[in-house]
Amino acid sequence: MKCVIIAGSPEYNIDFIKSQINYDDFVVCADKGYEYCKKANITPDLIVGDFDSYDGALPENVEILKLNPRKDDTDVLSCIKKCIQKGYKEFLILCALGGRLDHTFANLSLLLFLFKNNCTGVIKTEKESVYLISNASLEAENVKSKTFSVFPFGCENVYVTYEGKVAYPIENYLMKSEFPIGVSNVFLEDKAKISARNGNIILIINENT
Repeated sequence: MKCVIIAGSPEYNIDFIKSQINYDDFVVCADKGYEYCKKANITPDLIVGDFDSYDGALPENVEILKLNPRKDDTDVLSCIKKCIQKGYKEFLILCALGGRLDHTFANLSLLLFLFKNNCTGVIKTEKESVYLISNASLEAENVKSKTFSVFPFGCENVYVTYEGKVAYPIENYLMKSEFPIGVSNVFLEDKAKISARNGNIILIINENT
């Protein structure tokens, strides 16, 4: 069972949200994420926020964690911390990309927070999936013809290897944070493995191309 967090990005797709949630998932709404949850006819298990972006009525039969607007943690980070306390290790974050760039970057940073707390996480929209890989490998499946990009994240540089056929192959390549050589590659087979050594990478798989 995974924890699904619905954030409050202005870019969202209700049908996509519904397609990503299983009956046994623990569903958490971060502030305005509850508005999207209502539109999807999904009853969340937990709602967290300072409610600066959602000011509608809240349900009476759902756990609600109200936050002080003057806080260090973002609403989504507060969701993650609460759910780690509940014992969850696998996280799917929706409605977290697009809108303000600073909010998007903050949400990307949470993938590193999850890793450092012995959890796994992915951020998804109907257009892309975003993963963090740290001194490990990720096996991608059903990816033929999809584009992908890889960037160092939270480190100055990192050694990167692509296994499987891709348009621009590399092996044990020192990828530097100031040189975005990892942008816009293409999977040429259904399966591939992306590996990072001595550092972290953000892997972005474009689902529609």
